[in-house]
Amino acid sequence: MKYCPYCSASLILRTPEGDNRARYCCDSCNAILYQNPKNVVGVLPVYGDKILLCKRAIEPRKGKWTLPAGFMENGESSLEGAIRETKEEAGAELATKSDSLYTLFNLPTINQVYIFFRAELSNLEFSPGIESEEVSLYKESDIPWSEIAFPVVKTTIEKYFEDRRSGSFPVRMFTVRHHADKTVSTELVSCSDVQTTDHNRITE
Repeated sequence: MKYCPYCSASLILRTPEGDNRARYCCDSCNAILYQNPKNVVGVLPVYGDKILLCKRAIEPRKGKWTLPAGFMENGESSLEGAIRETKEEAGAELATKSDSLYTLFNLPTINQVYIFFRAELSNLEFSPGIESEEVSLYKESDIPWSEIAFPVVKTTIEKYFEDRRSGSFPVRMFTVRHHADKTVSTELVSCSDVQTTDHNRITE
């Protein structure tokens, strides 16, 4: 970031008075530019004992399978964004309930937050959008686990099938960290009805 989007003057990276972090500041118009984490929202679409997965047609992880998800847009709620992404990537219509919030992942090393919702497919009329090569329903036994695109997606799917067997679907929050050795650690830090800590180290 080099120039102020408001007056085009050069920016200076410094800690503003009263702050404790370095920010890009404009001494010409006194603007302070804050850089905040991006929110990614998605859905775990369910139909009977199957879930809907999309095969990515774009990088990163082109050719790998994922849940429909993407960056929130201005002017929409997280659930509205997740429903929109599902329509764009999978052409699917959803029926949501008041308990649809399911998993939340903090990714501080890449400055992102992922939020996934559970929702039922309204019908079987779905088709791949421009960002998907294929869209398909999978039973647990048929899921291509080694071809899942992202650790947050794999964790959400794993927890769903565990919860389906127990009949309880708590809301969980995780912290995910990417390490220099290309491994990813996923730690459960909050669960709506279970007080526990679950730490897994996943090698991509």
